[in-house]
Amino acid sequence: MASITLSAVQKAYEGNPPVIRDVNLEIGVNEFCVFLGPSGCGKSTLLRMVAGLEEITAGELRIDGKVMNHVHPSQRRVAMVFQNYALYPHMSVYENMAFGLRQAKLDKDTIDRKVRQAAQALQLEKYLDRRPAALSGGQRQRVAIGRAIVREPGVFLFDEPLSNLDASLRVQTRTEIARLHREFNSASAIYVTHDQIEAMALADKIVLLHAGADMERHGSVAQVGAPLELYHRPKSRFVAGFIGSPKMNFFPGTISSITNAGVDVRLITGDVIHAAVDGSKARMDMNVTVGIRPEHLHLDAQGGKRQSIRGNVRLVERLGEHSYVHVAIGEKADPIIAKLPGDGGVSFDERITLCASPEECHVFDDQDMALNRLDTVVAPMTAIRLV
Repeated sequence: MASITLSAVQKAYEGNPPVIRDVNLEIGVNEFCVFLGPSGCGKSTLLRMVAGLEEITAGELRIDGKVMNHVHPSQRRVAMVFQNYALYPHMSVYENMAFGLRQAKLDKDTIDRKVRQAAQALQLEKYLDRRPAALSGGQRQRVAIGRAIVREPGVFLFDEPLSNLDASLRVQTRTEIARLHREFNSASAIYVTHDQIEAMALADKIVLLHAGADMERHGSVAQVGAPLELYHRPKSRFVAGFIGSPKMNFFPGTISSITNAGVDVRLITGDVIHAAVDGSKARMDMNVTVGIRPEHLHLDAQGGKRQSIRGNVRLVERLGEHSYVHVAIGEKADPIIAKLPGDGGVSFDERITLCASPEECHVFDDQDMALNRLDTVVAPMTAIRLV
């Protein structure tokens, strides 16, 4: 068993700004932690720092309470699963899985027992005599996972292990990884991905990293928390826009009223929306952005008798159980997406009315930080009217 602690960890290459900036993080024993973020945010670099494959420029890394900054990778009790499998093509599955144990000079019977136990858990028993070229992509990735399992490490490190698999194999292998983590519950796991669906499905804890033009935040932690915490309580517009698919719809506006029940925001279209958020840090006429997720927009059955979002359908993506409906809401605002039932019956160029609950309307201030939601507020369904 091993816990992981990162204290003020940074990574910078000579002559360049930091790619990892002031990361403070606790990963508990048997916790499945996912490093998530867009390409170039430094998540793989951070993983390699834990593995010992990248030097730490500043700060401290502890594994199981012991400082690991200058400890050789082979002494850290970590096992890494790479994106490209990294299997020896001339060796059988058995030999690939046994290689690290032989290097550690374990006896033959112990090696055989460990390999066969891992093969059974991974459903690879009938493939032990095959070479990697005779396996599918999913089977090769399971061999790579098996090679890590037999070492019985304190920490499993996964560097985008599903990127080379097709869609169906990604789902299957993701399920296998989750199952194995439950069964081998003596080890912590760190998993790197840019796919927020993978992160939501696997993680006990998500670490979302900043990236982009804002170099003051690039490589820093945007938010840490359980998947549903990031989904329901994003701390910033960046987090809200990254978590969720399709991404959150955003409406610029200004605060027109502040009450104990939330705030009213006058949108750039001239319409007003009420959001159940804490207005203690808001001020009148402050520039803000309202965010509403596509799945929280609904067809207004009352036909616009209340305030509502109105617009013309520009595209309908029918996916069976649900449809993504793209709606143009005027020249001053970007088109929005609503996730509606698959049999909703809307069609191209139809004018529709949408509504959203105040509890599911997020508000971000002029620094793109979220105003806290008022979960105790119970309000009837209201909506936005955009012409």
